[in-house]
Amino acid sequence: MTRIAVGGFLHETNTFAPTKATWDDFVHGGGWPAMTFGADVLKVMRGINVGLAGFIEEAEMKGWELAPTIACGASPSAHVTEDAFERIVKIMIDGIKAAGRLDAVYLDLHGAMVTEHLDDGEGEILARVRKVIGPDLPLVVSIDLHANVTPAMIAHADALIAYRTYPHVDMADTGRASAQHLDLLFQSGRRLAKAFRQLPFLIPISWQCTFDEPTRGIYAKLAALQSDAVPSLSFAPGFPAADFPDCGASVFAYGRTQAEADAAADQVAALVIGHENDFDGTIYSPDDGVQLAMEIARDATRPVIIADTQDNPGAGGDSDTTGMLRALVRNNAKRAAIGVIYDPASAQAAHQAGVGATVQLALGGKSGIEGDAPYEASFVVERLSEGRFIAPGPYFGGREMEMGPSACLRIGDVRVVVSSHKAQLADQAMYRYVGIEPTQQAILVVKSSVHFRADFQPIAERLLICAAPGAMPADTASLPWTRLRKGVRVKPNGQPSSGHDN
Repeated sequence: MTRIAVGGFLHETNTFAPTKATWDDFVHGGGWPAMTFGADVLKVMRGINVGLAGFIEEAEMKGWELAPTIACGASPSAHVTEDAFERIVKIMIDGIKAAGRLDAVYLDLHGAMVTEHLDDGEGEILARVRKVIGPDLPLVVSIDLHANVTPAMIAHADALIAYRTYPHVDMADTGRASAQHLDLLFQSGRRLAKAFRQLPFLIPISWQCTFDEPTRGIYAKLAALQSDAVPSLSFAPGFPAADFPDCGASVFAYGRTQAEADAAADQVAALVIGHENDFDGTIYSPDDGVQLAMEIARDATRPVIIADTQDNPGAGGDSDTTGMLRALVRNNAKRAAIGVIYDPASAQAAHQAGVGATVQLALGGKSGIEGDAPYEASFVVERLSEGRFIAPGPYFGGREMEMGPSACLRIGDVRVVVSSHKAQLADQAMYRYVGIEPTQQAILVVKSSVHFRADFQPIAERLLICAAPGAMPADTASLPWTRLRKGVRVKPNGQPSSGHDN
């Protein structure tokens, strides 16, 4: 029987963010399933939208025997601590060593991990795995569309296969595609040629959404180029908040011959570069965005949804800035809701006071973001929750969420979801669990950039993007870059990096 070692270790690192990812963050998961070991991986990673779950399902259909090691992830943040990285990788490597006879290894990684001691987290993981399994055993990896792919990652893996949707509704499908690619390697009995192209400009995440052009069209053409000659072709727009030389967009192809792989990679790279002018759009100030939303809402039958993009916990924010809340209250917004504000102390105070009580709080604003501060005001406690619920929408795909003690607080006609754990607001259930029905609101402010669109776009009158203070600037050129490779433009048509510290 074909025997495959499997594991997962996912983190997207914003090196400019305020808070690092510790071992405990991976134990909890923060929107990912909680850390799981050994045989339990095959029980937990099932029927949900993550790469490992899709691979497991496809592998079982093929009759493969799986040797699970560890599966974990944590909310995007600043660097993964050295302690967390080394402990997790040791468990993974020890599991591969203990698995006995293997025919291949499959890993579900993010592709944009930076640690306290390593620029290229995934490159190091793959190097250590390759050292254990030797040069000949196939090593296939599913990665995020936001991967900052490095030469080391390409060198050590037989294939990297990236998501093609943002919002990421195809994570499990990418795991299935990885199993299918591995099966192709088994059937052919030989390796494929690799081609890798790093692109010359950073792409802000707000303009990477595959619902919109130019990205939608790029992925359609990419899919059409995939063939028997080039069975795997990926475009990763990258995660443009990791200050190291290999940050940025890339294209990678696997073909029967080097010429075929090179031709496909060059064609997609030229397509992306040709659309450099199109990775752009309108971003509003908090007051302008709220005022426009209020104007639209007067005649709307569905909510206007505002992305609080710069405090997106899916991009390293702490989900606790108060700029958009202040704008809602300052402009006397009606039937408005904002979530999720991460503030365990305020959530605990609401639970102690009880439903119906009025509490004086210094809400949010604790992550030290410039231009932000706690919002000091009186709030009415409308609803309490222990924070456990299922998120059934297309992005989370039925994951069990654990937000900890949570509350719905009201100030004026603005309702606030407050939690004790962080997770990107990408599912309508993240309002409903504290008693807010999102479809009945005039304005919804979500701490997300794009993932929310999978579940919220069908109910939205209009979508707006606002830039309140946060850890993930919508304008990538505003970040204090020092270590990008020389010549890469810090945004589309932006200034090239000097690369002086590289």
